[in-house]
Amino acid sequence: MAKISGRRPGRAATRLAAAAITAALVATGASAAFAAEPGDAPLFGLSGVDASGNAYTYAPQGDGTLSARVKIDSGWTGLAFVGQVDNNADNIADGRWQLGTAGNIYYYEGNSPAKKIGYGWDTYNTVVSVGQFGGGEGGDLLTRDDKGDIYLYLGYGDGTVTKRLKVGYGWDIYTQIAGNGDLDGDGRNDLVARDKAGVLWLYKGTGNQKAPYAKRSKIGSGWNQYNNLFAAGDLNMDGRTDLVARNEKGELYLYAGTGNAAAPYKAKALIGTSGWNTYRLFF
Repeated sequence: MAKISGRRPGRAATRLAAAAITAALVATGASAAFAAEPGDAPLFGLSGVDASGNAYTYAPQGDGTLSARVKIDSGWTGLAFVGQVDNNADNIADGRWQLGTAGNIYYYEGNSPAKKIGYGWDTYNTVVSVGQFGGGEGGDLLTRDDKGDIYLYLGYGDGTVTKRLKVGYGWDIYTQIAGNGDLDGDGRNDLVARDKAGVLWLYKGTGNQKAPYAKRSKIGSGWNQYNNLFAAGDLNMDGRTDLVARNEKGELYLYAGTGNAAAPYKAKALIGTSGWNTYRLFF
C-alpha cells in the first residue's frame, strides 16, 4: 500500500494531488493512505465501462473539468454494477465491488485476488455504493428489488458486508438513485432519487443503520432529461459532493455541490460535449 506523507499544501492543491493519485491508483490497482480533511467528499474521479467491456477513468482537473480518459482494463462484460469504496475514511478509493449479471458480487482491492462476498444479487435492479451510510466500519451498499423494497448492507471495512437490513419500501417510484457523500454539510452521507415525473428528491442521511435517512425534501423538477445520474464524489476540488448527469445526446453535465440542503446543487455546467453515451456503467 502506498503511503503519502509530508507537509500539507493548500486544500485545493492537496485535493488535486489526491485526485491524481486516485486516478493513478484506479489504473494500477493499488491503494493509498491519505490524510483527508474532515467533511471532505470522496475523491474517486469518474470512470466508466463501455458496451465492449473496456474500462476508462477520468481524473478531475480542479475546476470541474476532467482529464483525457485513460484505459484501465478490458473484458468487463457481463457486469450489472461497479462501485468504488473508501473503507478507511481517507476519501480515496480502497477497492471496488463488481456485480455480475449472474448475481455474484465480488470485491477487488489492489492486486489481491477477487473476493466473492455474496450471491443471489440478481434479485436487485439497483445497487448503489453509498459510502458510510449506516454508521458501519467501511463503505456500505444500498440495493433495491423489483418490489421497490430497499436494503442496506453495512461494510466491515475489508470489502465484505453484513446481512441485509430492510430500510424502506415503495422505492419503485424512482428511476434513478445516487449517493456517495454529504450534501448538506452535517457530516453524514445522503441520497438523491429521481421519480418517474422527473422530480429529484433529497434524503438526508442520519447515520442510524435502522433508519438511515430522513423524510425526503424536493430539490427540483425537470430531471427526466437525463438517462443517468451518478454521484462521483468531489469533481471540482471544493470538498463537496457533486453529481454528474448524462442526457440521451451523450452530453455530460456537472452539478456542483453547495453543502446546503435547501439548494444542494449549483447550476449545471457542461463538462462533456458528446460521446458519453458510450458508457453503460459509471463508477
